[in-house]
Amino acid sequence: MLIVGSGGREHALAIGLSESPSVDSIHTCPGNPGTSKFGVNHDVSASDVNAVVELAIELSVDLVVVGPEPPLVSGLSDSLREKGIPSFGPHSEGAELEGSKIYASR
Repeated sequence: MLIVGSGGREHALAIGLSESPSVDSIHTCPGNPGTSKFGVNHDVSASDVNAVVELAIELSVDLVVVGPEPPLVSGLSDSLREKGIPSFGPHSEGAELEGSKIYASR
């Protein structure tokens, strides 16, 4: 499991996922001091789509959960799916709807 982000949302995800018997290990990028209590933080920026995809491949994760909107708007979920890596998060157009009221009103 790879959690993308560094805020309170990602900390809460790490707590919840750590309690699941289905989750063997938790990796977070970049993470925060709280997420490090439940897994391994990696010094990879959430906004660096290519680096996050490379990390997911390197770790052979089964699922990537993306917390913040900017990486989703930048196409992180799209790029992960192109590589056959399941992700929890909308594709870039869906994220743009949430992230931009101007885009949503078109």
